[in-house]
Amino acid sequence: MATPKHRDIWQYGDFQTPDALATEVCTVLTRRGIAAPAVLEPTCGKGAFLAAAATAFPNARTRLGVELNDVYVAEASERLGEAGQVERGDFFAVDWDAVLSRDGGPWLVLGNPPWVTNAELGILNSTNLPVKSNFQGHQGLDAITGKANFDISEWMLLQQLDWLKKRCGWIAMLVKTSVARKVLRQAWRQRDEVGRAAIYKVDAMRHFGAAVDACLFVLPVKQGEISQDCDVYDSLSSDCPQSTIGFHDGVLVSNVAGYTRYRHLIGNNRTYVWRSGVKHDCSKIMELSHDDDGHLVNGLGERVSIERDFVYPMLKSSDIAKGRVSAGRFMIVPQREIGEDTSGIAETAPRTWAYLTNHAAKLDGRGSVIYRGKPRFSIFGVGSYTFAPWKVAISGFYKNLKFTKIGPNEGRPVVLDDTIYFLSCKEEIEADFIMSLIQSEPYEEFLGSMVFHDEKRPITADILKRISLERVADELGLGAEYSTFAGEKGLEQQQLALG
Repeated sequence: MATPKHRDIWQYGDFQTPDALATEVCTVLTRRGIAAPAVLEPTCGKGAFLAAAATAFPNARTRLGVELNDVYVAEASERLGEAGQVERGDFFAVDWDAVLSRDGGPWLVLGNPPWVTNAELGILNSTNLPVKSNFQGHQGLDAITGKANFDISEWMLLQQLDWLKKRCGWIAMLVKTSVARKVLRQAWRQRDEVGRAAIYKVDAMRHFGAAVDACLFVLPVKQGEISQDCDVYDSLSSDCPQSTIGFHDGVLVSNVAGYTRYRHLIGNNRTYVWRSGVKHDCSKIMELSHDDDGHLVNGLGERVSIERDFVYPMLKSSDIAKGRVSAGRFMIVPQREIGEDTSGIAETAPRTWAYLTNHAAKLDGRGSVIYRGKPRFSIFGVGSYTFAPWKVAISGFYKNLKFTKIGPNEGRPVVLDDTIYFLSCKEEIEADFIMSLIQSEPYEEFLGSMVFHDEKRPITADILKRISLERVADELGLGAEYSTFAGEKGLEQQQLALG
C-alpha cells in the first residue's frame, strides 16, 4: 500500500524539478532567443523554475508562481525573496485571465505540470481534477471505449494555450512526449497562431526516477511566423534537430522529410482494406489452448469439448511481431459476420452452445456498450475477411514495423486478435505480391514517417489506410500485376455481396 507521501506524489503528479535541470531548461530558452518580460509558473512547487528564471531573465518585470501546497508556497516564497512572488492557488480554480492581466507580457509560461492521468486520479477518488468535458473532441466508440482517458498535463497545456492565444508568449513545459504531440495536434488542427515548436528529449529516469518518455516542450504562441512543424532534439544540449515532426494533410507525421518524399502515395484502398482482428473481450472463455495431454482447455483451466466448426487456430500480437505463423492457440468464433443471429448454434452445434451458455455470466457481463442490443455471445471485427485463407498482418502494439504472411493451419484459416491489422488474400501468390509491396522501400519509409514508436499502439488502421497499394505498385513498376490481383479480388467481393 502506498504511504501518504507516495499517495500525494501520485495524486498530484508531484515530481519536483531538480535545480540543475531547471537551470538547463532556462539556458535552452535563452539560447533560443527568448527574453521573457513576464514569467509564470502555474504549478510552481518549491520554486526551482522561478529561481532559475531569476538568473536567466534578470530583466523580467514579473516572476509569478502559483502553488496549491501550503508548505511549498512558504518554501518557494522564502527561496525567491524579492526575485519573485508565490501565491497559493488551485490550478483548476484560479482566474487565470485576471492573473495574466497583471502584466502586458509577452508571458513565458514555464514549469513541470503533474505527470498523472485522470483515470489514475479517479482510482484515488481525487478531487484534484478539471471539470469533466470532452475537450479532445472524441466521438462515438473512441469516447466510450477508453480514449477519453487523458493526462492532466495535456488539459493544463491546452488551457495555457488558450491564455496565450488572447495575448502572446511561449509555453515551456517538462511533459511526457506523447502529451506534447497531443497538444501540438490540437493546436495545428485548430489552426492556432503558433510558431515553430521544439521538443528536447529529457532523461526522466535520471532526473525523476520515472520510466517515462519525457521532453522539454517549447511552443511559441503568436510569436514569429506561424508553423505546423516541430523540431525534435536528442537532448537539452543539442543545437541541431534530430528530426522534424509536423501536421500535413490533416495528420500528425513523425518525419516530415520522409512524408514529403512519398506523399504522392496517399490514396484510397478500395480493393485491399486493412481490417482489425476479432474482438470478444472474454479471453478466458473464448480463447483455448492444448494441455499436456492434447486436450483443449480454456483460460480457467477447464477442458473444453465442442464442435470443430466454431473453433479456429489463432495468433496474437506477440506471435505476429515475432514472425510466428504456427498457431498454438484457438478461438471460438460464433459468428461469420457482425450482428449474425447466434441462436442457431443450439441446433447445429449443441456442445458449443452448452459451453457458451454455461459461461453466460462472463459473456453477458462484458462491459463494453458495443455488445448491448446484439445477439447473445456476439463478437466484433468479423466478416468474410476473417476467414480468408491467407493474410498479411502487422501488430498494432510493437515498435518494429514487421509484416507477416499467414497461411492456413491444418487446413483451417487462422483468425487474429483485435490488436492486429491485416489484409485478406485468397491465395498465397496474392499474399506474396502484397508482401512485395509493403516490404518495399517507398512503402516502409512512408509508413515510418507517420508512426510514433513510443505510442501505446504505434500502428493503427487509420495510418495503414492512408497508403494506396495501387500507387505503391505503380511506383515500383508493378501496376499491371496489381490490376490483375485487384480485378480478381473485386470480382470475388461482388460474388460475396450477391450471396
